[in-house]
Amino acid sequence: MSLDTGSIRDELRRVLLTPGEAMSVEVPGRTEAAVLVTLFVSDGQLHSVFTERRHDLRRHGGEISFPGGRHDEGDGDLERTALREAEEEIGLPAGEVEVLGALRPTPTMVSGYAVYPFVGMIEPGRAWRLSAREVAQVLELSLPALRAGYGQRRLVRRGIPIRTDTYLVGEHLIWGATARILRDLLERVGPLL
Repeated sequence: MSLDTGSIRDELRRVLLTPGEAMSVEVPGRTEAAVLVTLFVSDGQLHSVFTERRHDLRRHGGEISFPGGRHDEGDGDLERTALREAEEEIGLPAGEVEVLGALRPTPTMVSGYAVYPFVGMIEPGRAWRLSAREVAQVLELSLPALRAGYGQRRLVRRGIPIRTDTYLVGEHLIWGATARILRDLLERVGPLL
């Protein structure tokens, strides 16, 4: 199915939570954080933007995630946290993002974050400016390819085997909180793909 940006915006507003609805969901985690699930239409397909974190980072090194991070008091609200972090990590100015809604918040099991995902649309064809401290690369992956790459896989993390939801596109493996957020997104936009 070929998508146009106007119709996808309308449909996303219909199927997403409002930021207020997302904020009212109870989620375990001692530290609030937010991510920006950035979407764009290219070649008639919906794509999302991910970061591959630098491999030498102490927490979540080498993992694929949405741009985001911990809430700072100066942000005001968590939506602004997501926008600020996206600008810091991948050079995406907040003024170039149309926030359409939110997804269900999710906890991170190991690091104790309550992660609030906000969904925004951008124009395709951006040149990314990466944070040298945090980001190894930006990945632009189509939602149909992500959906096709879904599978339950056995992973070993910190010496402990786990069976978990994953998404594999080429050599890029998405799991953990990012996979849970992505599953919520794909369930909501499934009919559009």
